[in-house]
Amino acid sequence: MSTVFPFHALRPSPGTAAEVAAVPYDVVTVDEARALAHNKPLSFLHVSRAEIDLPPDTNPYSDQVYDRAAANFALLKREAPLILESEASLYVYRLRMGAHVQTGVAACFSIDEYDRGVIKKHERTRQDKEDDRTRHMLELRAQTGPVFLTYPVSAAIDDVVGRVTMCSTLTDFVAADAIQHTLWRVPAESTAALVDAFANVRALYIADGHHRAASAARVRDKLRARTGPGEWDTFMAVAFPDNQMNVLPYNRVVRDLNGHSPASLLAALRQQFDVREGVPAPARSGHVSMFLDGRWYMIDLGRAPDGLAADERLDVSRLQALVLTPLLGIGDPRSDTRIDFVGGVRGTTALESQVAAGKAAVAFSMYPVGVADLMRISDAGGIMPPKSTWFEPKLRDGLLSHVIE
Repeated sequence: MSTVFPFHALRPSPGTAAEVAAVPYDVVTVDEARALAHNKPLSFLHVSRAEIDLPPDTNPYSDQVYDRAAANFALLKREAPLILESEASLYVYRLRMGAHVQTGVAACFSIDEYDRGVIKKHERTRQDKEDDRTRHMLELRAQTGPVFLTYPVSAAIDDVVGRVTMCSTLTDFVAADAIQHTLWRVPAESTAALVDAFANVRALYIADGHHRAASAARVRDKLRARTGPGEWDTFMAVAFPDNQMNVLPYNRVVRDLNGHSPASLLAALRQQFDVREGVPAPARSGHVSMFLDGRWYMIDLGRAPDGLAADERLDVSRLQALVLTPLLGIGDPRSDTRIDFVGGVRGTTALESQVAAGKAAVAFSMYPVGVADLMRISDAGGIMPPKSTWFEPKLRDGLLSHVIE
């Protein structure tokens, strides 16, 4: 059983929604965020990445960053303006990227259900990132970016959502990256039907936003201890059916060849695998494309041995175990500074560019992990390797915020 709660959304006026909406705080570097928000005073990046308004050498976890975030949030409420809905509502949020369309339900979800595993996770979180978003929520008294959830497709939910999308929109715009964002408020007569339909969903799965969810749970613990139950007992998210999810690969680049030359690395790989000239994007699971010395190669990892756990059977896990650790000396990919990760939305040309510029010596282009794999691993209580999935298109920060005062 999954519980959804209507909430009093804080949202921009329709005329400024496109100016306020911003990419999630954690998919851009500070320099990229600064460039995106340049000459855009209403961009929500001034709230989610307030360090962009401070000197470049500012520690992003310093007191002044959180103070600036709170001040910028207060300013944005006045200038956009941001409107606090008088009635608690659910919302439908549609993303359109080219021919791909996905339509989800924006609501608040139970942190108690997150604790009990009804809302399932598949990633470990980092303490410093949790600390950051926990303080950000406490300083702003708001959850300002939705968690991205998925669930097993439900005909009952699809039916209600389909009817809502026949109504007038609240917001509809195409962002600079050509992704269309459309919001509808769910009418009161459809809200109960959606709540009932979600009650029959056996589980929800975090696709993106593990740190936001974990931080919301920490904020709940702090505020509940002080004042008891409140808005902080839930977190804001948008839930999409699994059959509409679009998963891109999360690719790898390694800074050096760990003492190998390109020729000796190829020779070592060919002792274990079928390696041949290839194309930038692998055609199926079990194949990895490698860019080395100006050329693309295909590495066939072969059939996964029996007895491996579901997370160990993933291509990213097998590449780590069979190539990155023994041949390139990459230990823990979460902390090893010699490896970096490139989201699939940036394309394989980004991998070629990093190698050509000398920022990396070799790049690996992965076949995307399926949503079914994510669900299977989550159901088993497993943890996926770091940087396994890149979901695209991304939700925008600032279109809906959840006030927790």
